[in-house]
Amino acid sequence: MNVLAEGFAQQLRRSCSEDWQACVDHRFVHEIFDGTLDDAVLRRYLVQDYQFIDRFVALLGAAIASADEFAPRVRLAQFAAMITSDENTYFLRSFDALGVPPPQRLAPALTQPTQALRQLMHDAAQSLSYANCIAVLAVAEGLYLDWADQDGKKHVPLPARFEHAEWIGLHANDFFRGFVGWLRRELDRVGPQLTDVRRAEAAAYFRQAVALERQFFDHIYD
Repeated sequence: MNVLAEGFAQQLRRSCSEDWQACVDHRFVHEIFDGTLDDAVLRRYLVQDYQFIDRFVALLGAAIASADEFAPRVRLAQFAAMITSDENTYFLRSFDALGVPPPQRLAPALTQPTQALRQLMHDAAQSLSYANCIAVLAVAEGLYLDWADQDGKKHVPLPARFEHAEWIGLHANDFFRGFVGWLRRELDRVGPQLTDVRRAEAAAYFRQAVALERQFFDHIYD
């Protein structure tokens, strides 16, 4: 392999390939595709995952503010509109179907992986570094594209229940594929412009985000 020929996004992905692949091949992924995911597990997952939306939208806002060009601001704003509409609506409908009471939707006890991921998003946003923001976004969305859109499951019928099928569909569609591809191209674009210190900082955010995503998947079965 010619490592020097790799873009920054691929370098980052390769640096934490074990944790990345563990997420893509996770028990949660297989069970949601099979439609066998236990309601209690899905409830824990969605309740904790919903606590990221506020910090995630703030992270998108920080990326918009720190972007070096106008075009990225437009792309990020379009994605923010999807998160605050289609994805938010999915959560609310799923909470209704799974019988999640309002206090658990809005102010549940946060698990350690949830707290750590929220803090990472907050720290990346507060850094006001476009590269740090894009690095965390590329993990949060790229990992989900890779598990939801993997070749081995593309021709498998979606599960019957909307709570399973729509969560897959939100992360395996042309709009989402395009956005993740764009995030990776942005990492490739800005990476060579960074100083060694800034590049190492962005890489650290990326690796930590992947490690925490793996912990998040694991802990919903505890």
